[in-house]
Amino acid sequence: MRRDATGDTDDARAAADAELELAFAKGGDDALAAVYARYGRVVYSLARRTVGPEVAEEVTQDVFVAAWSSRDRYDPGRGSLAGWLIGVARHKVTDALRSQQRVTARVERAASVAGGTTATPPEVDQVAERLMVADGLAALRPEVREVVELAFYSDLTHEQIAERTGRPLGTVKSHIRRSLATLRRHLEGLDASA
Repeated sequence: MRRDATGDTDDARAAADAELELAFAKGGDDALAAVYARYGRVVYSLARRTVGPEVAEEVTQDVFVAAWSSRDRYDPGRGSLAGWLIGVARHKVTDALRSQQRVTARVERAASVAGGTTATPPEVDQVAERLMVADGLAALRPEVREVVELAFYSDLTHEQIAERTGRPLGTVKSHIRRSLATLRRHLEGLDASA
């Protein structure tokens, strides 16, 4: 008969584990605490080796919460509780690694778009620019806004705009030139706030 570090025999340890497995499967009052005391270090070690010490404690907690929540799926006849917990841990570790990869990818994307100076996602910058352009266009007089929108949204030439609106070509050109200067001034503050 072999004894482990605590002085228990292999048979006694196996009997205690079997009793713990049944208590866990039934949802016994102190079963979760006992299971954590018995297997917490093993799960934590796996998490620490795979996701690192910063996240290992959170992953370990997630494993035991998920295991307790789904304990009705554990069948002692199909395998040990330790094996089942390690299976749950593998899923939680995979989730944590995927989450870390998503965060890393977002940070790298943001840094490359902004030259490494900001973590604002590019979609946010694009929406901000569109809102600023719309606000700037709204500040223009209606006849000037119409000319600018025809030039930039409908991609019409100055001559086509003059023909469509019935305005002289020189008026169309001056409306576009002055409104672009106004919009440029309006948009200058966009970069300064970053």
